[in-house]
Amino acid sequence: MNYQLLNPLRWRKSFLALILGGIIVVWFTFIDTYSIWARIELSQRKAELKESKEQLKNETEVLKQKIENLETDPFLLERIAREEYGMKKEGETVYKIKEVD
Repeated sequence: MNYQLLNPLRWRKSFLALILGGIIVVWFTFIDTYSIWARIELSQRKAELKESKEQLKNETEVLKQKIENLETDPFLLERIAREEYGMKKEGETVYKIKEVD
């Protein structure tokens, strides 16, 4: 068996540089904390969070508008109290009608 092929000191410098370069590429692509793979995952997560943030902003605006409507429109507040909570004014009689399918 030719032991000179197994000795890294006998290899060509270009081959050693190629092996070292391959190790560096694998390291920075997959293994390192700030690897390319981790950066891609983080950028995808960032995009998801931005989308979620925009959705939550829109929901907040809708809720603020509902609060403003409830504070300024007493008839809306009364209608919601009657329909959702079954409240009634003094002296009123409430009749509930069940729908038959």
